[in-house]
Amino acid sequence: MAKKAPRRTAERILDVSLELFNRFGEPNVSTTLISAELSISPGNLYYHYQAKDDLINRLFDRYEQSLNSLLSASDEVRNIAQAWRFIHALFELIWQYRFLYRDLNDLLSKNRRIEVQFQAILINKNHAIMTMFKSLSQAGVLIMNASETDNTATSMVVLLSYWLNFEYVRDPRQALEPQNAQVALRRGANQVLNLLHAYLEKNHRADLQVLIAA
Repeated sequence: MAKKAPRRTAERILDVSLELFNRFGEPNVSTTLISAELSISPGNLYYHYQAKDDLINRLFDRYEQSLNSLLSASDEVRNIAQAWRFIHALFELIWQYRFLYRDLNDLLSKNRRIEVQFQAILINKNHAIMTMFKSLSQAGVLIMNASETDNTATSMVVLLSYWLNFEYVRDPRQALEPQNAQVALRRGANQVLNLLHAYLEKNHRADLQVLIAA
């Protein structure tokens, strides 16, 4: 049993770090604050993670693993309701690790590993959305040519990546508070799916409007 304690402590450090990063922004959280929040010594934290970048990288790995699992389900989207759930799930995951997006430019400027991996994430998101388009087209829901597919997928990736920043600029004091999460995420999902409206088969456009109005 004693051998499991270090792993539990390491996971607890990650959980608290994520909470603090999300609440205050990563640049405003020091390892001293993290250790104080955990009621452990800075030396104990250092034993598990020797620098704040180690914490950030480990949290990024968690996010990337969850994201890749979610993106792999894009070929299962067969209708607008499933598309809405898929996009909303992406926003839910982004919310869970929102510090990565809130502080993205700062992180990219000082963390080469995240710079490289985030570029891969954008590619993977784009590929998953293109796969979703193909699945919807095969189901007779969507009609798009190659150019429209490329442009719309790119627009969706941009919205997914920067929607929470937009919400934050609109209301810096309240937008990213937990009690406002569902409203912000729903607005984001609706905005993303609205990009499909012009390309939906006519009998499926009403389905989209019902989801957005709900």
